[in-house]
Amino acid sequence: MNPLLLDSATELARKIRQREVTSRQVVDAHIARIEAVNPTLNAVVVDRFAAARAEADAADALQAKGGALPPFHGVPCTIKESFAVTGMPNTSGLVARVGLQVSEDAVTVKRLRDAGFIVMGVTNLSELCMWMESNNAVYGRTSNPYDATRIAGGSSGGEGSIVGSGGSPFGLGADVGGSIRMPAFFNGVFGHKPGSGIVPNTGQFPTSEGQASLMLGTGPIARRAVDLMPLLRILAGPDGVDEVCVAAPLGDPDRVSLKGLRVTVVPDDARHTVDPGLAASQQKVANWLRDQGADVRELRLPELRRAFDIWSAKMGEHGGAGKFRKLMQRPQKRQLLRHLLHSSAFGGPHTLPATILGLVEDVGEWAPSRTKLALSQGRELRETLLDLIGEGVLLYPPYPVPAPRHNEPLRRPFAWVYTALFNAMGFPVTQVPTGLNQQGLPLGVQIVAAPGHDHVTIAVAVALEKAGVAGWVPPAT
Repeated sequence: MNPLLLDSATELARKIRQREVTSRQVVDAHIARIEAVNPTLNAVVVDRFAAARAEADAADALQAKGGALPPFHGVPCTIKESFAVTGMPNTSGLVARVGLQVSEDAVTVKRLRDAGFIVMGVTNLSELCMWMESNNAVYGRTSNPYDATRIAGGSSGGEGSIVGSGGSPFGLGADVGGSIRMPAFFNGVFGHKPGSGIVPNTGQFPTSEGQASLMLGTGPIARRAVDLMPLLRILAGPDGVDEVCVAAPLGDPDRVSLKGLRVTVVPDDARHTVDPGLAASQQKVANWLRDQGADVRELRLPELRRAFDIWSAKMGEHGGAGKFRKLMQRPQKRQLLRHLLHSSAFGGPHTLPATILGLVEDVGEWAPSRTKLALSQGRELRETLLDLIGEGVLLYPPYPVPAPRHNEPLRRPFAWVYTALFNAMGFPVTQVPTGLNQQGLPLGVQIVAAPGHDHVTIAVAVALEKAGVAGWVPPAT
């Protein structure tokens, strides 16, 4: 693999700034990697390679003139297709939006461009961003770079796949139930879901509105942990449109000491059994942190069994009846039922997970007392977790098993609550890769902190990577 494909975005920016390499060389190296792996992965669904090369040439010409440069001048990246990128499609995998072309960047995309990034293309996702496998009737299915028979995750699966393959140093994702962290986990890279209200969600389709936006987190998927905090600083801050995004100080990871740091290890959710290799990798992280002087303790929380009820109740609290069906442009359930019967034999414009979600999304309204109870239990669990975590972190599995085979998640449709719980809580979470198992599949762990402590989870991730306890292991091919 070209050595440039191993560097962090931060290191690539340094090399470009110090003229050790040109932006065009960096962009060309990544485009060549995408062209090599994408026929198998289907991760980048629409490219802008010609424009990216022209922008790299312009970046090199600007540098030759001297003067101040933005922090990531000339560094390439990729963007999840649900974000508006000027001149690119923004279907979110919905057939009814094919042909739509964006005329203005999403606020986070603009902030990345202003910081010097060059967009190479947009990446695949699940239909309307609401399932854990990136597959839709517009672009098809994305595969895992470590084993093409396995999922890349969702909904930011294209980002996870192309970053994990070495084709992009960093990608922009969004996460309402694990859509940054599951792709990061399954593809062996880092991902950060910011705490609620840190980064604006303006310019995405679909997006949440009002208080429901507190469930959605926009953040980076990156091959190196060192990039997470600089990227978060670029992305964060109010834009005057997203009403729940506020100005919040971001702490400094360099000021976080592992000595005395409270670390709470929770092995599972008391419902879904965790793969032994995955559990062992989490314990490896806990043991290393203990060796650094952290105050490590393990406990079980039976309250976590209600994670799905809590997440779905929070989603429904502000979502409104039939919202997902309206996004699908199938407002009536009978339309989806007809589609379900049709697609089982002939295929159609919607994936099976999206169709099922559209049919059951109002289930909470059938039992309002159950929803009310789940919201109450969610508030109680949040207080319990805040008390346990304090100023420290919690270690928790990202999913019960390493990357499943295609379609297999349909057999255990609620296992993704390992990530979704923390959207309901509003907590920042960093997904950390912890090596490969005996089958060559990535392992990983979620590092969770209390709101306002994004820098703590990122500090732990950086320390683990520097020590060689964690980090991206490039795929063999």
